[in-house]
Amino acid sequence: MSLDLLSIVEEFGSPVYVYDADKIAYQYNRLTSAFKNVHQLRLNYAVKALSNISVLKLFKQLGSGLDTVSIQEVELGLRAGFDPEQIIFTPNGVSLEEIEKVSAKGVQINIDNLSVLEQFGSKYPDVPVCVRINPHVMAGGNTNISVGHIDSKFGISIHQIPHLLRIVENTSMHINGIHMHTGSDILDIDVFLYASEILFETAKNFKNLEFIDFGSGFKVPYKANDIETNVEELGEKLGERFNEFCQEYGGELTLTFEPGKFMVSEAGQFLVKVNSVKQTTSTVFAQVDSGFNHLIRPMMYGSQHEIVNISNPHGKERFYSVVGYICETDTFANNRRIAEIKEGDILSFKNAGAYCFTMASNYNSRYRPAEVLWYNNQSYLIRARETFDDIIRNQIEISL
Repeated sequence: MSLDLLSIVEEFGSPVYVYDADKIAYQYNRLTSAFKNVHQLRLNYAVKALSNISVLKLFKQLGSGLDTVSIQEVELGLRAGFDPEQIIFTPNGVSLEEIEKVSAKGVQINIDNLSVLEQFGSKYPDVPVCVRINPHVMAGGNTNISVGHIDSKFGISIHQIPHLLRIVENTSMHINGIHMHTGSDILDIDVFLYASEILFETAKNFKNLEFIDFGSGFKVPYKANDIETNVEELGEKLGERFNEFCQEYGGELTLTFEPGKFMVSEAGQFLVKVNSVKQTTSTVFAQVDSGFNHLIRPMMYGSQHEIVNISNPHGKERFYSVVGYICETDTFANNRRIAEIKEGDILSFKNAGAYCFTMASNYNSRYRPAEVLWYNNQSYLIRARETFDDIIRNQIEISL
């Protein structure tokens, strides 16, 4: 980021999330360039990763579509200016009523449940539907973030394809897309290509497809010299295979992805202030003005976010455990080498763009933080810090 993070904290306070629009655009263009040899490519940004409406407007400006998982995310996309046909709805475990409401808006529906598929197809046979397949391939390696394995709640099993085809035949419904998502942090491209072949075989059962959606889950680096998905290699190999399949299929299909973390993770930084430095018999704690109410990924997934003392970036490194102010164990990092920390210093958590603010809560009745977008060399407040009025807004006081 070519911006002064300390000035942003001075202007907007802490804790605060900051997103770099240039990095988002870079990631978007990197992925489109990797698949430049595909005749028809569509990227649908996964709204759940970072759902601020100003960020969605940025993606619209870049030419992206949206991948949504709730009717509320659909409404956000429409409010941001997306046309309904630029949005795909890929829920899991929602009611038929919610799917019907989204469909009525003209949004592309993606269904991963045979029962729901039969109900929807019986009532709305003329509405185009995409089906989500579970290829039983775990490309991510972590069951918390991998959703393509055999025990996953997501998708229709490839072993249920005969049943799926009977439903389609009996309802005369129109299947216009096939979808899979194997999970996050994909490193082995060959495993992803193997899963893609399963999707290609499945696609042959449907004569009027318009697109094949390969999900996403591309890994981004979380620390220096960390490994990441080689999207350029994937683009070359999968792009070539996709073009071959289109020739076999007898028509030009659109290759679709739904990247979320890949687009916004590295663009985000979370800035916190050190409340106190506490020395115990074995540990030095840097206690900050945040907790898992603002950034839960390290506690929930064991994710590692690089932490930099931007108030003293060139100071002598010491070992710190960085912890929050929540009345729970909310450890962001254990015994991490960080430039010497003093009370009042500002720490930056890297890779804070994806699944960070969107998973924030008001636990301990704490306010959710502000969000700032760095766009065209200027900082814009895109979400105000909450106040006490926000905490009690929907509470109803009764006389006791």
